[in-house]
Amino acid sequence: MYEHRKQPLLSRTKFLKRVGRHWLVGLGVLAFGLGIGGLGYHFFARLGWIDSLLNASMILGGMGPVDSLPNNPAKIFASCYALFSGLAFIGIVSVLLAPFVHRILHRSHAEERE
Repeated sequence: MYEHRKQPLLSRTKFLKRVGRHWLVGLGVLAFGLGIGGLGYHFFARLGWIDSLLNASMILGGMGPVDSLPNNPAKIFASCYALFSGLAFIGIVSVLLAPFVHRILHRSHAEERE
């Protein structure tokens, strides 16, 4: 996926395409996570769709829940979803930053060879 350190630095156009692909992957994971959260809050906590989306967004963004949860299955779901969301947040940020970090490291190795 990435060029080897002995290969030349990607052109700006190819680099921007790579960044775009990474953004699509990040947005896909984000949409998947919001979908799981929205469904879970709707069916386990019996919240409306908008409130479910709000709670899922707040948990996935690291802010915390908005509504109190009425039953134990909803609380268990929220606990699992919070753990998933923490890992998903780290993963999404990593995917979005990876092309930039790689380019910086690749450029520094290219300068060392010269």
